[in-house]
Amino acid sequence: MRGVNRVMLIGNLGREPDLQYLEGNIAVAKFPLATTETFKDKNGNLVSQTEWHTVVLWRGLAELAQKFLHKGSLVFIEGRLRTRSWEDKDKNRRFSTEIVGDNMVMLDKRKENGDVPHHGEGETQNSGDINISAPDLSYDPNIGPVKDDLPF
Repeated sequence: MRGVNRVMLIGNLGREPDLQYLEGNIAVAKFPLATTETFKDKNGNLVSQTEWHTVVLWRGLAELAQKFLHKGSLVFIEGRLRTRSWEDKDKNRRFSTEIVGDNMVMLDKRKENGDVPHHGEGETQNSGDINISAPDLSYDPNIGPVKDDLPF
């Protein structure tokens, strides 16, 4: 049986994407993505928990991220988990888990003139024909995931 390694996240960028070019002019972008889950505790108080994820995008997707995403941008990322390990200068074994993105949908609302808002120094970037509509996630923010008839 084959395994499944799929991740879907909706969150906000923690900083501008860092774009680098590797040998062969291959683009790679990396940025932190914050996902926040809000729920009610046993006393009825709203509690928020934020997780930080490192997202890595390659080639054309990396260049699109550099061009259109900014600190604070809301984005849907679909991809897979990848864990790397290495030894630091003190010979300690270190691990890093990243999300390697295969698909990206910008979720920032368009301004009236069709531009995607820039969360930085007052500039705007035209989104062109990039899909920025939100996917149907069958989620109600007031009650959580919507139940369906699937047994899992």
